[in-house]
Amino acid sequence: MPDKQADTTVAQQVELTIGRLDSLSTLPCVAAQIFPRLQQGQFSPSALVDIIESDPALAAKILSLTEQQGVRLPDERFSLRSGLDRLPEGLVCDALVSVKVLRGPGQDYNRKQLMLHSLAAACCAKGIAEITLPQMDSHLAYFAGLLHDIGKFALEEAMPKSFVRIVEEAKSQRAGACAIERNYLGTDHTIMGRRLAQKWHLPDAIEHAIWLHHSDTVTIYQNISGARIAAIVQLADSLARQSDIGQSGSFDLPAEIEPIANVLGIDIEQLKPIRQGLKEQVEQRAKVLGLDISDAMSRYADAAGATAAELVHNNTRLSDENCRLQMVSSQLDFVTEFLFSVNSAAGAIDIAENFATRWQKFYQTGMVCLYLAPIGDLQMLEAIVVENLSQSKIVVLSTPAATPAIPKAIANRFAILDAQDYVDWLFEQLDIEFDLSRTKIMPLLCAGQAIGAIIFELHWPGDAEQFEEKFRTATSIAGAVLDMSLAWQRQRRFAEHFAVLISKARDTQPKISADRLLCALAEMAGGAAHELNNPLSVISGRAQLLAKNETDKETRRIINQIEKSAGQISQVIDDLMSFAEPPEPKPTQTDIKQILDESVQLTSQKTKIEHINTQIEIADDAKSVFVDSAQVVSALANIITNAIESYTDEPGYVKITAELAKIGDFVKLSIRDSGCGMDAQTLQKATQPFFSVKAAGRKRGMGLAHAVRFIQLNGGSMEMASELGKGTTVTIYLPCK
Repeated sequence: MPDKQADTTVAQQVELTIGRLDSLSTLPCVAAQIFPRLQQGQFSPSALVDIIESDPALAAKILSLTEQQGVRLPDERFSLRSGLDRLPEGLVCDALVSVKVLRGPGQDYNRKQLMLHSLAAACCAKGIAEITLPQMDSHLAYFAGLLHDIGKFALEEAMPKSFVRIVEEAKSQRAGACAIERNYLGTDHTIMGRRLAQKWHLPDAIEHAIWLHHSDTVTIYQNISGARIAAIVQLADSLARQSDIGQSGSFDLPAEIEPIANVLGIDIEQLKPIRQGLKEQVEQRAKVLGLDISDAMSRYADAAGATAAELVHNNTRLSDENCRLQMVSSQLDFVTEFLFSVNSAAGAIDIAENFATRWQKFYQTGMVCLYLAPIGDLQMLEAIVVENLSQSKIVVLSTPAATPAIPKAIANRFAILDAQDYVDWLFEQLDIEFDLSRTKIMPLLCAGQAIGAIIFELHWPGDAEQFEEKFRTATSIAGAVLDMSLAWQRQRRFAEHFAVLISKARDTQPKISADRLLCALAEMAGGAAHELNNPLSVISGRAQLLAKNETDKETRRIINQIEKSAGQISQVIDDLMSFAEPPEPKPTQTDIKQILDESVQLTSQKTKIEHINTQIEIADDAKSVFVDSAQVVSALANIITNAIESYTDEPGYVKITAELAKIGDFVKLSIRDSGCGMDAQTLQKATQPFFSVKAAGRKRGMGLAHAVRFIQLNGGSMEMASELGKGTTVTIYLPCK
């Protein structure tokens, strides 16, 4: 036994391992009962309810599915049967077909013992709920009892050796499982079970029972609303352990029955009928699950084989039908769902995983591998592998030194190739085996260049030509989205590196040139704009093509939304490009009054305010400046617009003065307002591209950035001073000649 309690790191690792479980596995004997009922013409969710209600793994899976589908099961009239009836049959069938089967050596016995104990606790909880005052829904109590130990199920499944050691330690010390678990793992099955209940969106009452059934429910009964169901399950757990049905993995004395019964308003005598009928109830449910079957594995294999044959037959028939049907609508659904599922914060490899999983499901392929081309001269690349039933994982592969990651035959053109002839280095590194005789490879193209490739098993290789155009469309859209994500990642890394350099420069050179900083920002903005333009053009073009051939109004509306969003992004890119690569100024000697008058007129157009309250004073010695008047007018209009918008209530006045500067051959312009002003932190960022104090989506924050850029390009300079609540003064120096 460890000398000290496991540290926080161990607990985090354990919770991370358990948290990866999407569902619990069932026993082969249970699968052998289910699979024959899934065949075509025989499947009915209600016909399986007796099995599902008796197996913690299946019950948790279906309860989670009802929540995902928005099917609410109220605590007052809780019914899994009702939930099954409201779920699509195909969805229930898919969930049951995909259930994992426990095959680890020695795990059958441990799982059966846990299941018998859980069944006993469930039956007890149901009986207790029926006699409590006030009564609690007995079906909800039943499932709370059935699932109260899912943390142990998860531990036994994910960490079988640790589970066995914990049980042996608990038995030798006559101790409870929780104490030993905390010693070994830094956490216990109640916490792990609660995490899974939250992840799987199980009902709150069941989550509370899982979490609190080993707590002092008598003490916390009055303080925590979920303690009532936990008290029922704790009492049921004690009765089940006293009846010696199954084995929970705990060997300490069960919780005392009388205090819990008292707090629930139960007389001890009322519990006797529950105890007396318990063994028979558990035996009936164990028989439904086939826990007494001696040759469970062979029966499971036969049932799985028959079901697989049926599914293959159905898939073949459906494929033949699909070949005769128009697939434009479904293809569009696939593309649209993929595009709308892309999270703006997701990385390229996450988007790749999303696409590869959807690809397998939509095209009904076998295993899929999608990889992105390595960056620069690196020989390491990331890949997504999707096995059958949409189980995916990320792997890191290396390419041979003399072999390109993307085969030359598809590096800059679309083609469907036999994968075994081109990427044998990839198959050698994967721990799964593709059927190479039917495995294809295609490029993910963007602007004519492959940024990655997708490899997949095509069940019917002859279909490759039939689906070629649809494959081309889907992969090109995926290529464009992935290329945009990769571009964002590169720019984000550049920005992070840029920020580090600025920080270092600030530490070593406090007087770093603002001009150099602005030029660097402009270079970064130009790079980002160029990176985004190509994939954006592909997305917009594809959306226009899809909309042109679409007749369904709702689908056309969705495509138009995609095209509109692409247009909005394009406007952002235009702002970036005009900031990064403005036209070369063409200076001429221009009257300062003319420049100020045109600036006010342009501001009026921008703000849609007909009469702007400006006070303009021009000194006699400030006649003209030598600048590109169009660029300077645009810059001044942006500054005046900011001044007007600084007034939160009614538009205020803006005072503009022009005089000859005391030093140098410059005209000094001052633009003052008495608006809201800025604090020091805001003032420091005010001229940065895309900085705005307006709500997101209201303004892009390029006005002052453009102003500074144009003024500096014309040989001038700009300074800002501001005080919060008192207003802002912008001082501009423009060359006289």
